[in-house]
Amino acid sequence: WLKISRYMAPFILPLTRITRRCIRALKAVQTEHVAAQVYTRRCFSAPVPRVTSHYTIYPRDKDPRWEGVDMERFADEADVVIVGGGPAGLSAAIRLKQLANQHEKELRVCVVEKASQIGAHTLSGACLEPTALNELFPDWKERGAPLNTQVTEDKFAILTEKYRIPVPILPGLPMNNHGNYIVRLGHFVRWLGEQAEELGVELYPGYAAAEVLFHEDGSVKGIATNDVGIAKDGSPKDVFERGMELHAKVTLFGEGCHGHLAKQLYKHFNLREGCEPQTYAIGLKELWLIDEKKWRPGRVEHSVGWPLNRNTYGGSFLYHLNEGEPLVALGFVVGLDYTNPYLSPFREFQRWKHHPSIAPTLEGGSRIAYGARALNEGGFQSVPKLTFPGGTLIGCSPGFMNVPKIKGTHTAMKSGMLAAEAIFSKLTDESLQSETTGIYVPEYEQSLKNSWVWKELHAVRNIRPSFHNYFGLYGGMLYTGIFYWILRGKEPWTLKHCGMDSAQLKPAKECTPIEYPKPDGKISFDLLSSVALSGTNHEHDQPPHLTLKDDGVPVAQNLAIYDGPEQRFCPAGVYEFVPLESGEGMRLQINAQNCVHCKTCDIKDPSQNINWVVPEGSGGPAYNGM
Repeated sequence: WLKISRYMAPFILPLTRITRRCIRALKAVQTEHVAAQVYTRRCFSAPVPRVTSHYTIYPRDKDPRWEGVDMERFADEADVVIVGGGPAGLSAAIRLKQLANQHEKELRVCVVEKASQIGAHTLSGACLEPTALNELFPDWKERGAPLNTQVTEDKFAILTEKYRIPVPILPGLPMNNHGNYIVRLGHFVRWLGEQAEELGVELYPGYAAAEVLFHEDGSVKGIATNDVGIAKDGSPKDVFERGMELHAKVTLFGEGCHGHLAKQLYKHFNLREGCEPQTYAIGLKELWLIDEKKWRPGRVEHSVGWPLNRNTYGGSFLYHLNEGEPLVALGFVVGLDYTNPYLSPFREFQRWKHHPSIAPTLEGGSRIAYGARALNEGGFQSVPKLTFPGGTLIGCSPGFMNVPKIKGTHTAMKSGMLAAEAIFSKLTDESLQSETTGIYVPEYEQSLKNSWVWKELHAVRNIRPSFHNYFGLYGGMLYTGIFYWILRGKEPWTLKHCGMDSAQLKPAKECTPIEYPKPDGKISFDLLSSVALSGTNHEHDQPPHLTLKDDGVPVAQNLAIYDGPEQRFCPAGVYEFVPLESGEGMRLQINAQNCVHCKTCDIKDPSQNINWVVPEGSGGPAYNGM
């Protein structure tokens, strides 16, 4: 239950019934998919099994089981509501309260976070560039920020199947980590939360923002948290409780990569007009305790190449932390614009660990944590419009990651700080005459474009798209050497990405299946034992939050044409194709309780039929310093 502040009434939420139109229509299957339709008719002797029961697909006002259920929602007011308790959201909240305290202004700032604890859904490498932190808290060392491992050694290499080819990291190249810190980002985010609370920010972990609310004039009014107590079949339980509304003058959306509310805002306000489609990667990570003799605190290692081919973007990291025990963080990143539907990012990660230059570090050690998360790779070209009446986008939600650096925390934090400064100026302007009820803050976007964030993203804008050439990885590295290291990104052109990641898969018949070695249980592991280390948990008796716009599409299109890629691109074993009880044909089974909230399925699904929505609050992974 939400904490009760002196401003807040008891938590039982009032609002008139909300009806949401059912999104069942799918784009007509193209001519080349006729074979898939024939396949479906051949495989099914019965109607398509129902998979989705979520109210966003099957509205409750048309469901007789919901007749007579009290749908009133309690509403509360704040000056600023922030969705997402990550680096961007917390930095924005902190900066707002710093300014309010400095100017002796009363300002109520509320942060809602879907994880059960601040930082529990946070996952990153992470090698932190402290630029924004220095601006937010110049005295962060005295405050006890958990930056315990300064980078002391930087290595980069190209891997072949059996060999490691060292590549020198010259000064000025993006991969140079001099002055940076290896951190456990979840611990850092938890520390930011503590700083925010000390300043008077209200933090509400365990409550997921499920809906954007609008004023009659179309401006954003705030958000509603999700309902609880809904059975798996979509019916109300005896313990059903409505979510609550949080109204604000300005709402900041900092949900992280591919936020589900941000997706709605893109469409509602046409925010992606004039920018490239966002492109993504999936990052998989493990924490290991290793033999102390092999431990090199402060060492940072990155690699590209094997086991990926030259036309699949990706790479690895191996960081030696100084946390009082011989701990290493290692991970593997695969660009989601890959084309072979047989590729499994998880199994590529497990295979990579057996490389002759990697395995010796892990031998004799023990794996203690696992997780995965999608990350933005579109960069400068893919940043959408950031402001709209009543709200702004901050952090990894719009996507400020510096891809060649493999860093986005510092830019996310700075975006939140800049948004806070622009919003505070508006809220304290006594002569302000807003044209809409929700306050419009275009100054934030202009401020960001005048900042070091924009300059940094512009300088590296062509590195990621330069990968799309005949030589792939090697052509991209050559481009980086010439146009970034020598010219510092001042070339007078801007390259384009290849389009949406979901459109990049080739039909299975055009691709070669990939044979992956079996895990040995010492260096490499199976998927389900890995998910167990993520601490993932969801209330089982609730509608799957992985919703399908059309339950028939996974078999009719994805399985028939692409051999069911969702069973491979998901890093948590959520999707399985299993035989129908009749024995004729297949059906998709969704193991929603396994979901680690990476959003990969929503991004990579070739039919764009999967829509990720928030489950009941507190559900998901329980990362400890990932």
